[in-house]
Amino acid sequence: MARIAGSSGPRTEEAIRRAGLQLLYTHGYAAMSLRQLAAEVGIQQGSLYNYFRNKQEFLFDLIRTHMQDLHAALDAALLREGSAAERLQRFVEFHVAYHIERPQQVFICYSELRSLEPDNLKVIVAMRRDYERKLGAILDLGRETGEFQLADTRMGTLAILAMLSGICNWYRPDGRLSTDAVQAIFTGMVLALARGEGEAALAPPAPLTRLAARLR
Repeated sequence: MARIAGSSGPRTEEAIRRAGLQLLYTHGYAAMSLRQLAAEVGIQQGSLYNYFRNKQEFLFDLIRTHMQDLHAALDAALLREGSAAERLQRFVEFHVAYHIERPQQVFICYSELRSLEPDNLKVIVAMRRDYERKLGAILDLGRETGEFQLADTRMGTLAILAMLSGICNWYRPDGRLSTDAVQAIFTGMVLALARGEGEAALAPPAPLTRLAARLR
């Protein structure tokens, strides 16, 4: 099997992942070829099949690994105890930092869902729902304890994630805001929403409520 000079199998696989991630980010799944990937890594195209059977398996494995890492990192970051507000703050800080630090992985996980085959898509969607449920559980806890005043925690979950995840579309490391500053701003906004500091959080319009129900 052809390999990068001086490398081991695991090191070659990691090089394939890094190169493939960059190619997907730059060109997209449809335009990326396994020939390009092999050339970037410096191996024969046939050697790729020792790691991935085809391009679809490579994309699926890349996104699934990202989601597994996301779940593991969130579980490590969340407080095991504490108030719902404290746990929500920790969630926001984690989510913002994770998305800032891994813009390529995050972009591909959103933009290339359309490229996954149905069975693979089901797996990733289930992992995304599990992530949503972890935030939803915090919001449910806050409503039970009286810390939060959300009329619909499912809608709150979707709204918060949409707001936080949008950071990958506009944040620039050389911009005017640091990661700490963005975390602080978003934490204030999310806590205000959860605490019902605004009529929308207390009584969402009926059309939006029906939309959230269809998204469940």
